[in-house]
Amino acid sequence: MAALTKHIHTHFFQPLFASFNFQSRSHRSPTRISPTLSFRNSDSHFIEALKLVDEFDPEIPLEKAVTPPSSWYTDPSFFALELDRVFHRGWQAVGYVEQLKDPHDFFTGRLGNVEYVVCKDNNKKVRAFHNVCRHHASLLASGCGKKSCFVCPYHGWTYGLDGGLLKATRINGIQNFDVNDFGLVPLPVATWGPFVLLNMDEKLSSELVVDEDKVAYEWLGSCADLLSLNGVDASLSFVCRREYTIECNWKVFCDNYLDGGYHVPYAHKGLASNLKLESYSTEIFEAVSIQSCKGGGESKGDDYGRLGPEALYAFVYPNFMINRYGPWMDTNLVLPLGPQKCLVVFDYFLETPFKNDESFIQQSLEDSESVQIEDIILCEGVQKGLESPAYKFGRYAPSVENAMHHFHRLLHLNLTK
Repeated sequence: MAALTKHIHTHFFQPLFASFNFQSRSHRSPTRISPTLSFRNSDSHFIEALKLVDEFDPEIPLEKAVTPPSSWYTDPSFFALELDRVFHRGWQAVGYVEQLKDPHDFFTGRLGNVEYVVCKDNNKKVRAFHNVCRHHASLLASGCGKKSCFVCPYHGWTYGLDGGLLKATRINGIQNFDVNDFGLVPLPVATWGPFVLLNMDEKLSSELVVDEDKVAYEWLGSCADLLSLNGVDASLSFVCRREYTIECNWKVFCDNYLDGGYHVPYAHKGLASNLKLESYSTEIFEAVSIQSCKGGGESKGDDYGRLGPEALYAFVYPNFMINRYGPWMDTNLVLPLGPQKCLVVFDYFLETPFKNDESFIQQSLEDSESVQIEDIILCEGVQKGLESPAYKFGRYAPSVENAMHHFHRLLHLNLTK
C-alpha cells in the first residue's frame, strides 16, 4: 500500500395455466417509484424521537461537548427516525463490483425495510431494484449468483434484468392492466472503485441516469482521490466474507471504530504490539474521517507482515469502513437490525501477488478474527451499559475522539433535515 498522503484539507418458468408473455412489450422504462409507493414517514411519526435529537448540541466545541444521550442507542422511535433520515437517504455502500463481474450476476440485500436486488443485465449495465414482486409483494430473489431473469417463487411472474415485466401468469380477464406499469421499482445505483452504491431516497428514484463523478463527491467528498492513491481500488482480489450479528446498536460499533485507537492498547494487545500507537492521527473530511497509524512490528526489508508499514482506517458516513493495511483491504458494513442489534459484514480483499499464499491468508484471517471477537465483547458490554439507568451521556477525549464527534454531528444534521 502506498504511504498515506498527508496533503489533506478539513471540510465540514412456463406454467400449464394461461399466462401473458410480454417479450414484445414496449421498451419504456420500468415504472418509477411514486408517492403511492413511498416508504418515507412524515414528521408526525417522529415527534418523540425528534425531542431526543435535541438532547445533543452539535455546536458545542469538542472539548466541552457531551456525547449523544443513551436514548439514541436504545429508543425504538429513534431507531425508526434513523432508518428514515439516515439510511433511506443518500448513497449507501451495499456490495462490491466483483460480485457483478459478468452479465446475469446478481446479489440481494436489505437495509431497514428496503429489500433490494442488484444485477448486471445483458448489456453489462449495472441495475438495482426493490426486490419485491409487483403482484403480491413476494421477495423475488435471495442470496447471490446468476439469473437470466427474476421469477417470483410465489406465482411465477417473471421480470427481465432491466426490470420489465416479461410474464404474468393466470391473469385472463384482468382489466385496466398495463404491463409497463408493473415492472420492478428501480433504485439509483452507482459504482466507485471496488464498491457498489445504492441511493434509496425516493426523490431520486426517477433519476436513473447517474453521474458517477457526482456520486463520488456526494459519498466521499474531497477525499475520493486520496483513497484511490492509497490503494482503495478495484485491482484487489476478493478473498472471503465474514458476518457477525452483534447485540448492540449500530452506532456502538461505529463509535468503537472512531475512538482514534483509544481502546486498542487495552482491548487489542496483540494488535497494539504491531502498531506505533503514538503515531496515530485523524483527518476529517466532509462525510469521511481517516485514521492512520504506523506499523510497529519488526520489519524484514519491506515485509511488515499483515499490517504493513502503515494502516489506514477510513470511515464513510454513516456505516461503512475501509481498512487498508499491508497487502490487505477489508471493509466493514454495519447494518442496523433493531435498536439493540446490528449485522456487521466484513469483506476481505488482497493484492494479487499474495492471493495464492494460503498460509499467509489463513494466519491473517485468524489474527483479524481475534480482533473482531474482542470488539464484539466490547460493543455488547457498552450496549448493556447504555441501557443502565446509571448512564445518561458521556464525554469525549479531545485528543483522540474527534472522528467520533464528527460522526455524531453528521448524524444530528441528518436527523434534523
